[in-house]
Amino acid sequence: MTSIFLGTLATLVAIGVPVFLVLVAAVAIAMWLEGGMPLAIIAERLFAGLDKFSLMAIPFFILTGNLMNVGGLSRRLVHLADLLVGRVTGGLGITTVCSSMFFGAISGSSPATVIAVGTMLYPSLLKAGYGRPFSLGVVIASGSLGIIIPPSIVMIVYAAVTGVSVGALFIAGIGAGIVYGLCFMAYAYYYAWRHDIPRGAAPKKGALWASAKDASWGLGVPLVVLGGIYAGLFTPTEAAAVSVVYALFVSAVIYREKSIAELWGSILESAAQTAQIMIILASASVLSWYLTANGLALATTEAILSLSSNPVMILMLINVAVLIAGMLIDAASIMVILGPLLYKVGMHIGVDPIHLGIILTVNGAIGMYTPPFGLNLFVASSLGKDVTYGQAVYGSLPFILLGIIGLIIVTYVPAISMWLPQQVYQGL
Repeated sequence: MTSIFLGTLATLVAIGVPVFLVLVAAVAIAMWLEGGMPLAIIAERLFAGLDKFSLMAIPFFILTGNLMNVGGLSRRLVHLADLLVGRVTGGLGITTVCSSMFFGAISGSSPATVIAVGTMLYPSLLKAGYGRPFSLGVVIASGSLGIIIPPSIVMIVYAAVTGVSVGALFIAGIGAGIVYGLCFMAYAYYYAWRHDIPRGAAPKKGALWASAKDASWGLGVPLVVLGGIYAGLFTPTEAAAVSVVYALFVSAVIYREKSIAELWGSILESAAQTAQIMIILASASVLSWYLTANGLALATTEAILSLSSNPVMILMLINVAVLIAGMLIDAASIMVILGPLLYKVGMHIGVDPIHLGIILTVNGAIGMYTPPFGLNLFVASSLGKDVTYGQAVYGSLPFILLGIIGLIIVTYVPAISMWLPQQVYQGL
């Protein structure tokens, strides 16, 4: 029966059935053939997969990012990043990475980061002489920082299925995000040096300070969220709700660049994005329950542990498995399906669950631009009418290697993820 279930799952993926239908249909077919359990359980598990308080933070963070983007924040962040690093070799490429870090700290979404940053910087990269493959690649790959830099929707999902502290995961993502982003920055520097791309002009006197002041209201979002959590003022879910109020105030009262109708449009867009994420999470929870109920989860855990007792090898196997999964499904679904499984494996070999969560998050980030189904590859088509899926894949290839280098560093140097949480949370 296991072979039938896995064969059904693989077939549905291969013929292009939407992911949420693949997950539910494969379980439904397997249960129907087994005949031991009523199919009504699927409906119950769909609801149970979303009946978690921490998941309420997801729509709030999505709305915060959309409100700030519509309100003009992304343009201000890009300008600030350009003034900070634009004058160095590879400055515009490095600006793209820094801008994605800034915007990722607002939205928590990888596709939203690609669109917000790429729309402005992709034409500028081409004009500066970086070439289409690099320009597409750096925008697509840097957008994945949106799920590593806190607040991260993917981390919220991992916390929901494992019980790990959301706040500790958020602060752990800061170090990992910086290391991951530095890999891209180093390549941007090398690429510009190798192709003799001229540096940008030094900013005029006072321009940097003026830009920082202009963007400071937007940069206050992560301060409100993280500061409120670590000061004990509110929970991560409450922090997400507060961030919406703050974002609405900044967009409508401080920046005032868009009409009420446009702000309302961003709310409708957020509702659609939330629905897309939630239906996948609900479907993935059905699969996760089925794997556990039929002993497949335990068998998989035992199979992994039987291959080696060396934590270094086990972590390598985990990374390989999750990277492959990332080629087929999104990071949030990976957390629901594989998170509880790998959590048990990690506990068995002595890996801190927070560190494991960051490892899985970075894996998921790489999957966002890994063919064939990396979401950022499809989102890239919005950057220009002449941008094709094939061009996006070609441009992303060197950045996949760079992302894996960053993943290896984060995996085998736990202090990168754990140092900051250990300073904030006693006993970690």
